[in-house]
Amino acid sequence: MTLRERDPGALLRRLPSVDELLRRPALEELAARSGRAVVLTAARSVLDRLRAEISLGAEFTEGSFDIEALEGAVRDEAARDTSHSLRAVINATGVVLHTNLGRAPIGGAALEHLAECARGYSNLEYDLAAGQRGKRDVHTARLLARVLGSEAALVVNNNAAAVFLVLHALARGGEAIVSRGELIEIGDGFRIPEIMAASGAVLREVGTTNRTHLSDYEGAIGAETRLLMSVHPSNFRIVGFAGRPSLAELVALGRRAGVPVYEDLGSGCLADLAPYGLDEPMAQTSIAAGADIITFSGDKLLGGPQAGIIAGRRALLERVRRNPLYRALRVDKLTIAAMETTLSAVVRGALDEIPTLRMIRMPAEEVERRARAFAAALAARLATSEVEIEVSPGQSVVGGGSTPDQHLPTYLIRVSTLRFSAAEIETRLRQSPSGPSPVIARIEDERLVLDLRTVDPGEESLLADALLAALG
Repeated sequence: MTLRERDPGALLRRLPSVDELLRRPALEELAARSGRAVVLTAARSVLDRLRAEISLGAEFTEGSFDIEALEGAVRDEAARDTSHSLRAVINATGVVLHTNLGRAPIGGAALEHLAECARGYSNLEYDLAAGQRGKRDVHTARLLARVLGSEAALVVNNNAAAVFLVLHALARGGEAIVSRGELIEIGDGFRIPEIMAASGAVLREVGTTNRTHLSDYEGAIGAETRLLMSVHPSNFRIVGFAGRPSLAELVALGRRAGVPVYEDLGSGCLADLAPYGLDEPMAQTSIAAGADIITFSGDKLLGGPQAGIIAGRRALLERVRRNPLYRALRVDKLTIAAMETTLSAVVRGALDEIPTLRMIRMPAEEVERRARAFAAALAARLATSEVEIEVSPGQSVVGGGSTPDQHLPTYLIRVSTLRFSAAEIETRLRQSPSGPSPVIARIEDERLVLDLRTVDPGEESLLADALLAALG
């Protein structure tokens, strides 16, 4: 029986008061655990929502106003209010650096060091040997200097901050010369011309979109020149009739003109990934070529926490460090702890300790072995023969906005069933009907696609449980 046709006033009178709801034993117990304020807010929200629906002429059933039903609604509302909205997910997309999923996962050793430094006090800015105040950047600077061969290094909260800080500290009020072909836009509307304007540096464009010559830079150098800037294109490529000076050529020009050369590398590759099909410049190479200062991300191809790294000549880094904005953009102890452990793994050559590098370097044959074993185990647990599971070659994506058109050979698990469409299965996995972690997957050719390259082996049982629930 519906109550839509009844007098709205009569329906409103059937609602209990907030106090009446709060006196329910189950809600009193909930208030003792979660706090009375949480339950009070939830009760008011439930009743306010019902009043609004009644005023709009919504349809109700007799059970809609049962005190037990309202009590349950309050419990659910309180649970939503106090639960975490940031959740761990299983990334089965095959996109290694998935920007929307938090980019690089942090390795186990880094997490342990982070927890150790977070649960109590640490020597973040305390020199244990001297017994006096120290500097927080020393913990990462020593490792970065060893990996890069640079004189000094700083860590700020992301690479956009690093670019802004370098321009603000070294080129504010003067000109920074950049090729037109490098005036890029990366994720979320971050544009080189706009960040330069915000920093107070004056953009001096040279060359054309597809070709810039060394003479273009040379002709633009003047009394107001503060930097020669080179920007790695990151998320696009110009092919065909295109060219730009090498970093070594820019460095030689900078030396002759007495102007520092600054290179923004974007993704920040510290390990040689060329054998795995990735054509990315290494930060060490830029320092060796003579770049006076470089910037790059810590959470892309380095595989660490979100951070921006600034490295280069000590005199320039000291100017950056003394800039008032450095304090606003510096990182906290948790980032330093995770970054220190990540860099330590690079120094030791223990690249498999860094999840991002482990996934990128994983041979397609290993993914195939895991995929076939997973598919066989899943098929054995299915209660129906309607589900079709196929393992076939495919491609993983490095992603992260840093490696356009760079893919890794992989093997994909393709799933289809007559009971649900691929979109329905994807939705059920994403909304996690059972299990602690939602699953993010792909859809191709009307089939659900899973790539185990980005699934930790320890997550496979959870993924199987989620699939069984979604297909059931």
